[in-house]
Amino acid sequence: MLASGLLLGALLFCLSALVVLSVWRQRKVRSSLPPGPTPLPFIGNYLQLNTEKMYDSLMKIGQKYGPVFTVHLGHRTVVVLTGYEAVKEALVDQAEEFSGRGEQATFNWLFKGFGVVFSDGERARQLRRFSITTLRDFGMGKRGIEERIQEEAGFLIEALRGTKGEAIDPTFFLSRTVSNVISSIVFGDRFEYEDKQFLSLLRMMLGSFQFTATSMGQLYEMFYGVMKHLPGPQQQAFKDLKGLEDFITEKVRQNQATLDPNAPRNFIDSFLIKMQEEKKNPNTEFFMRNLTMTTLNLFFAGTETVSTTLRYGFLLLMKHPEVEAKIHEEIDRVIGRNRSPKFEDKAKMPYTEAVIHEIQRFGDMIPMGLARRVTKDTKFRGYFLPKGTEVYPMLGSVLKDRNFFAYPEAFNPQHFLDEKGQFKKSDAFVPFSIGEQEVLFLSFLGTPLLSLVPTIFPTLTTSDSHSSGKRYCFGEGLARMELFLFLTTILQNFRFQSPIPKEAIDISPKVVGFATIPRTYTISFLPRE
Repeated sequence: MLASGLLLGALLFCLSALVVLSVWRQRKVRSSLPPGPTPLPFIGNYLQLNTEKMYDSLMKIGQKYGPVFTVHLGHRTVVVLTGYEAVKEALVDQAEEFSGRGEQATFNWLFKGFGVVFSDGERARQLRRFSITTLRDFGMGKRGIEERIQEEAGFLIEALRGTKGEAIDPTFFLSRTVSNVISSIVFGDRFEYEDKQFLSLLRMMLGSFQFTATSMGQLYEMFYGVMKHLPGPQQQAFKDLKGLEDFITEKVRQNQATLDPNAPRNFIDSFLIKMQEEKKNPNTEFFMRNLTMTTLNLFFAGTETVSTTLRYGFLLLMKHPEVEAKIHEEIDRVIGRNRSPKFEDKAKMPYTEAVIHEIQRFGDMIPMGLARRVTKDTKFRGYFLPKGTEVYPMLGSVLKDRNFFAYPEAFNPQHFLDEKGQFKKSDAFVPFSIGEQEVLFLSFLGTPLLSLVPTIFPTLTTSDSHSSGKRYCFGEGLARMELFLFLTTILQNFRFQSPIPKEAIDISPKVVGFATIPRTYTISFLPRE
């Protein structure tokens, strides 16, 4: 009895000490950081946050504390930036200080700092430099990639014709097409649309990507240290990521067995050759783990976001058939019906370009931005951010800034058209954050980067011609081409029809978390007469 009492007393003492230590540490950290709601030990500001509407919760806190504030996501201390001015000041004016990679717990379960996307420092620099050079060698930024996209668009048109106007879920029609573009570069070949392994891989990518947007995905961001050991939907996300890793590992093994160092066939071959060249370098970043994770980075990111953007776009066009009709008119006038669209046609199609931009703005794909981390002790707007502090640049707050967009909550292509009907850029068009380390990631995500680098980011040089400069985004050409060529090719051949009245179409997102996921729907692709 005495022993049990002593044990209980010791446990209570230890627990009390942990609570006191947690409170002391939080107060010490909070003393120099921007203001924010008072956190509780262990759970932080969980009680003030709705994990089903994390973006909205953070924006509500911002209304009280201003455009720069601090929240505690469980044990994580995060500085949140809202609005154009705060985001610009951090990511442009103090770009070097805010260039570190923040946490993305779901993906970090697998990547653990390896690969080109989720790495930092010298590893990130070496892998990024190699990836840029190698992917350029295999067609990125060259005319050859346009021909690959056109060829894949042709396969998609045939697949859609095969539906004979029946209402279908377009999800995997689009993801198969988009994925085959990056697959032809990374693996050296495309997949057949009915390939069961290919469809399984696409389901794994979609499943893990969507998990990051769910309430449980946001809860995992706060308490991943515990939740990774518990049952729940996070375990399926881990299973999906592990399945993707296993596929890449097998692809690498096959390439190793047939490698010709004098004739690289794809990205994997080139990385294997680089590994051989650097095998005597004790500090090399070219080893098997980085090869597997970088290849998965490219495959995953080059698949999911363009297809999701198109899927959201089709839903918006069914809701707004008048917009679809104007695109049809512009296609008929500029391209006609007898030849395939070319990327050079874009310069003569301002309305279509405005629609693509508005789809991205309204879709708000990564509303809380990709988490950053300050690389050294940093002063920002009178506050002190210790080295390692995580930062959320709330890009959704910029995309919905009323100072730039007259109707921020509505889908309205006029946001990107001037009084003469010509395309106009907007400083607040930042659907994904741009920074020296994130340029590569955004490229692979498939974002159309023509206007991802407007005057809000003057350190980056882009135009309708080839960009240059140390922060040149080599994936700009691929990304812009994909959205333009896929959208115009589909609308050249089909008109959209919804099985429900347009008034009943819900264009609000299905879930919003790390990503914004559109609702599931069906659509009929009817041949144009």
